[in-house]
Amino acid sequence: MFNSIIKRLFSCQSAMTSTNGLSAFLIQTHSLSPKGRMTSGLYPPFHHRSGDALLKATFSATYTSSYSTKIRSEDRAWAHWRKLKQPKLIVAPMYEGSELPFRMLCRKYGAEAAYTPMLHSRSFAEGMKYRSKNFSTCKEDRPLFVQFCGNDPDILLEAAYQVESDCDYVDINLGCPQRIARSGNYGAFLMDDLPLIKSLVTKLATNLTVPVSCKIRLFPSLDDTLNYVKLLEDSGCSLIAVHGRTRDERTKQRANWDAIKSIKNSINIPVLANGNIRHMDDVANCLEATGVDGVMSAESLLDNPALFAGFRSGDWVVDGDDGFENGGVDRGSLVVEYLKLCEKYPVKWGIIVAHVYGMLGKWFEVHPDVRDDFNKEKELSFEYIYSMVDRLRARGVQFPLYVKKTRG
Repeated sequence: MFNSIIKRLFSCQSAMTSTNGLSAFLIQTHSLSPKGRMTSGLYPPFHHRSGDALLKATFSATYTSSYSTKIRSEDRAWAHWRKLKQPKLIVAPMYEGSELPFRMLCRKYGAEAAYTPMLHSRSFAEGMKYRSKNFSTCKEDRPLFVQFCGNDPDILLEAAYQVESDCDYVDINLGCPQRIARSGNYGAFLMDDLPLIKSLVTKLATNLTVPVSCKIRLFPSLDDTLNYVKLLEDSGCSLIAVHGRTRDERTKQRANWDAIKSIKNSINIPVLANGNIRHMDDVANCLEATGVDGVMSAESLLDNPALFAGFRSGDWVVDGDDGFENGGVDRGSLVVEYLKLCEKYPVKWGIIVAHVYGMLGKWFEVHPDVRDDFNKEKELSFEYIYSMVDRLRARGVQFPLYVKKTRG
């Protein structure tokens, strides 16, 4: 029985594959020279033996080498995470939403690490104009994950080379569920081609001077998800960020923290959780429920960039609850701070407008005439938006952010 198992394991061209490809691990083997010496990294060296003894020794040597390599990789992953002081509060990647000025605003209000927006690896690798328009950072912008999408290992590596000295992780986007990702064959749609994902991770992990991380979504099957994250870990991934929804689920559906907990318990590298983080109570609950090493927020930060500093919008304060008080910060002041950062770190006006809408949305609902004037303005300037904030404040309606009262 053992004989037949080993023969199957050490077939050079064979792969163990489940019906969905989740166990598609090619078993690399070794060959012997006529004198029993190792050639070109094939069978591990052993004394001449016969039968089960020889096969068992071969299996043991290969397994031990692979296991030792995996342990060293895990040790490096944790050493790097500790070097970064194990950040727990993280700005998630948002397409044209987590650019440098917004990252810096979130960092001022408690964020301990941040992702760039998703960057297209081919455009980034081939176009200096694309790079200059879509990526910027500064010395205070650390720890930083730079996220790329793509499906070609060589192009992805070339893009990563451009930023490895400016970041703490190069991240592969394996979670984008949008139609553009389907048509471009990247993001969550690479889940249909796990050998390709393995090649992407391995290519970066074996060539970069910084660790590789992956942001993923769940498979409908928990077993498939666990096999997936183990494949990523075995391929050299040093950190996995898990959006706790499947490719077909949207934010109105609750993120699956139980699945994230199972992932955390199944692998030996840092794990981050993404989903259902609206205020700091959610942060604490997620950390406790899942055991993860950090949490990420995206849409909630667009509404309230001060979330990680303990501020919450009135949406998450129950009427009559005297445990909260006005925190002395409102969305208008956050917009002003954001604009000043944009003056320091220029970005596209389309990005600025989107953030202004995100933070002033409730004011615009109450004062649609101000919103309409904003929409009609053809020559936007910082002065115009500063004056618009003053105009809204003069109307007398306030949307403060709240903090928990301190016990006296």
